[in-house]
Amino acid sequence: MRNITINADEYNEEQISTAMIKKLIDEHYSGERRRISKNIDYYLGKHKILGRTKKLKNSSNNKVVCNHAKDIADTSSGYFMNAPIVYGLYDVESSEESLDRLIDAFDLANTDDVDSENAKDMSIAGVAYEYLYIKPGETVVNIKNVEPNHTFLVYDDTIEENLLFGVYYFKFKNALTGSYCYRATVGTEHYIYTMFLQCNDKSKHPSVVDEPQTNLLQGVPFVEYKNNKEKQGDYEQQISLIDAYNTLTSDRINDKEQFVNALLVIYGASLGDDNAEVSETLKLLKEEGLLELPDGASASYITSALDENGIEVLRNALKEDIYNFSHVPNLSDENFAGNASGVAMEYKLLGLQMITSTKEKYYKKGLKRRMQLISNYLNLKNIAVNPNEVQITFTRQLPKNMTELAQMITNLKGSVSQETLISQLPFVEDPASEIEKVKEENAESIRQQQELFASGYNQPIVNEGAADDFMKNSDEGEEQVKQDEKKPESEENGANTSKEEDNK
Repeated sequence: MRNITINADEYNEEQISTAMIKKLIDEHYSGERRRISKNIDYYLGKHKILGRTKKLKNSSNNKVVCNHAKDIADTSSGYFMNAPIVYGLYDVESSEESLDRLIDAFDLANTDDVDSENAKDMSIAGVAYEYLYIKPGETVVNIKNVEPNHTFLVYDDTIEENLLFGVYYFKFKNALTGSYCYRATVGTEHYIYTMFLQCNDKSKHPSVVDEPQTNLLQGVPFVEYKNNKEKQGDYEQQISLIDAYNTLTSDRINDKEQFVNALLVIYGASLGDDNAEVSETLKLLKEEGLLELPDGASASYITSALDENGIEVLRNALKEDIYNFSHVPNLSDENFAGNASGVAMEYKLLGLQMITSTKEKYYKKGLKRRMQLISNYLNLKNIAVNPNEVQITFTRQLPKNMTELAQMITNLKGSVSQETLISQLPFVEDPASEIEKVKEENAESIRQQQELFASGYNQPIVNEGAADDFMKNSDEGEEQVKQDEKKPESEENGANTSKEEDNK
């Protein structure tokens, strides 16, 4: 999808032309907005089948919506942004204070919620936009996801296509004049304009431009996130297949109803002489479910043969094409998961992984702009933040084979850093912090063991009182006392004699 461009020589951000802004809005309203709105309608279940009219007066006209569009968008965006984005530093020697300042600004702006909404818009519309602003009287940067069918960016017509300004608008009816108008917010590098533009060129009411506000972010306050280079939604190219699936399902139900309400043909008999008698007979037939005919008469229904097997094959083929061409797996398919190993599961998700990698590439580009705008504002507070030092990491929360994962970590120990190995565990959010906790636990365990071996139970007996207590209170002491009592008197005398000789 080609970007909207204007002549750079005719652009002056201090004097924005309302005629130029209105022309750009008209072009977007009749072009890009219509395409995006169609994608949004299909996500909301407003499909083409709902506008189908009856072919015959008495025929059935079921309008069944099978919303594969919503299933594809939810699966794709959920896989892409199913966990908060993790921010780190490329250089471990860089100051973490600047990163902490940036993350604090993100937390205050609730970027996790904005990222989820952006991912959903990307999958549906093919592009997402957010608007950064500072509320009056506040010093915090706010971030708001804005509707992609009412937002666009404008670039210059040079080969670099430098970003000039962004526009967010919506159409409303002026209660005073009765005419329709555009209310637009135009953000340039240094100013924020609020405009009220007349939709009708013949209107006698002039356009109104409020006094411009200074843009403290020092950059165009709109950020664009592309789903892919063409800005196409994940199911946009499958809309015709979705319509065919809806038509087939609706006609299938119509055929069932036509079969139930089949025409009754009676041969060789009549249900009555006049319309009143025929109507009464039909009423009794519906109530009783019984029809009595004279000899030689017969009755049968006129029905069309239903090829259920052929219809089912066609339905499955359409459903398979919808998911195959969108590269998004059908998670409700009983053959999808089964008992597949981790490698087999990765092969089944290969298509989804490819389109997700494209999403990541363009989303990182948008995040760099977001960080640059916030860092511009933080620099006004003498807070230095360098967004080029920030490492952006996306996380996938898929079912893991923990046994295989633990075995892999064990086998790679010594060949890969401990932090990298721990980061592979899905339940660990901060590998560096986890390593520090393990070190603290190991140090505490060693300290407890040292205290245990250095306790008083291993100290030698240093006085006679302790020896007496030992002899009285321990089992070994009691046994020794009993043996001493059983010794013969001659041994005691001999021992005394020897002691006296020693003393001499």
